[in-house]
Amino acid sequence: MPILPQVFAELEPFADWVLPSERDRFAKRLASSMDELQAFYDAAFPRLEDGVEYLKGVPIEGIAEQDRNLLWLFSSLVTVSFPVEVWRQPRVPDSGASSIDVVVEPVP
Repeated sequence: MPILPQVFAELEPFADWVLPSERDRFAKRLASSMDELQAFYDAAFPRLEDGVEYLKGVPIEGIAEQDRNLLWLFSSLVTVSFPVEVWRQPRVPDSGASSIDVVVEPVP
């Protein structure tokens, strides 16, 4: 069964990026190779505008699971954008150990 809306079916191979928390997305980014980050970015970034327009039409109250998964997938895209576009590595350069401690996250 597909986990994303049908119009975004080509992103199904990246279902492992459907992660509900910033902590999970950050951990996946750090555990991924640049090839993996680049492949996800190359597949998802061209669909970002379409995703935003699609999600604008989705009511947040009672959001369907496939739509929520799409939102989380594009949240992961934001998490990998700087490593791909700027740093060319999963970690922040010259930062030593880093972590994200999100106390409160938006929930659909």
